[in-house]
Amino acid sequence: MSEIAIERRGSVTLLTLNRPQKKNALTLAMYEALGAAFLEAQDDPAVRCLILYGGAEAFTAGNDLKDFMQAPPANDDAPVFRFMRTAIAFPKPLIAAVAGVAVGIGVTLLPYCDLVYAADTASFQMPFVNLGLPPELGATFTLPWMLGPLKASEHLLLGSPFGADEAQRLGLVNAVVSKGELLPQALAAAEQIAAKPPAAVRLTKQLLRQSWVESALAALQREGPRFVAALSAPECQEALAAFVEKRKPDFSRFS
Repeated sequence: MSEIAIERRGSVTLLTLNRPQKKNALTLAMYEALGAAFLEAQDDPAVRCLILYGGAEAFTAGNDLKDFMQAPPANDDAPVFRFMRTAIAFPKPLIAAVAGVAVGIGVTLLPYCDLVYAADTASFQMPFVNLGLPPELGATFTLPWMLGPLKASEHLLLGSPFGADEAQRLGLVNAVVSKGELLPQALAAAEQIAAKPPAAVRLTKQLLRQSWVESALAALQREGPRFVAALSAPECQEALAAFVEKRKPDFSRFS
């Protein structure tokens, strides 16, 4: 079965990350498939709303580090960056349904969703700095704008996990529901939107998001080369080695 499952439910497309044994950690192939699925939904006039779901146990653990380091993004044409640009500028309503862990891009993607529902089991974390990396997906623009500069700094510099209730207080999540209610809640919202005049829906999103999209794409362009450079830098190498060796990283020699 594909690691990106695509299901049509009337005018709604449900994309399910389907790699549960790895908590939906994202590989290069999954980014390729996600980007293609977003573009297909974007171009299909019969699709009026898109839902991104990770199943009942995990949204995504972020990038699959082993896969990522075997084929790191070399430039802005890499699948991960192509997917990011597609997601940022996606013109139709996008809904996220988050259960279990949401790590890294599993959090930084949420500001580009029009509605986000989280199960009460959800846990969020952005451990970029812990891995010797800067943030990605325009997070240096979206998070200060949504959370405020202090909260953005707290969650990016400390990289500590936080729960669904905190995510709702921060404005990353619209509502927190039980795990069993999560997908039905997202589907109900998507079906409600899909029943509305589609041109008016798209125009509303465009007007709400136009300046946001321009700023986010500019932030992504700033972040991308620095993220790529950091992947091969000694700090990141130490962090990844410590992760593989199941030890605490030692950054004391770096200045």
